Amino acid sequence: MACTEAYKEHIMYSFNGFCKVVIRYAAINAWRDRNRRRQKEISFEYLTEEKFYPLSTSDEYFKSPYEQYPVTICGQTIILTNGELAAALLSLPERKREIIYLYFFGNYTQQEIGKIYGRCRSSMCYQLHSALQMLQEEMEVLLHGEY
Repeated sequence: MACTEAYKEHIMYSFNGFCKVVIRYAAINAWRDRNRRRQKEISFEYLTEEKFYPLSTSDEYFKSPYEQYPVTICGQTIILTNGELAAALLSLPERKREIIYLYFFGNYTQQEIGKIYGRCRSSMCYQLHSALQMLQEEMEVLLHGEY
């Protein structure tokens, strides 16, 4: 189908009209967004003069260091910064504490811990899992006060 000159001119006028409508509505939307934002914004001058809000803050992180909770396991003293964790760890039986210490703080493998206690690796895996479950239950009791 051959395009006539009148058809091409019609397409051009239609496209120009479409572009003008799109640009006009984009400008209207931008104007509305700017007005909405302007209604919600408050200048810093107003905040400092009227309400005396400080424009800065100080960090308390380095001023108050964490409390330290020393826990002794296997003759080694560990410094913990979480009091609930320290209390929960101390409430575990001695052997469970030692297994947790050797695995997480001593970087022993389950097989090496098993050799220390004369057990196989799978038994130590079960013992470690059971110790962590007991620790989790103790933490829940300490944090939430319920069981």
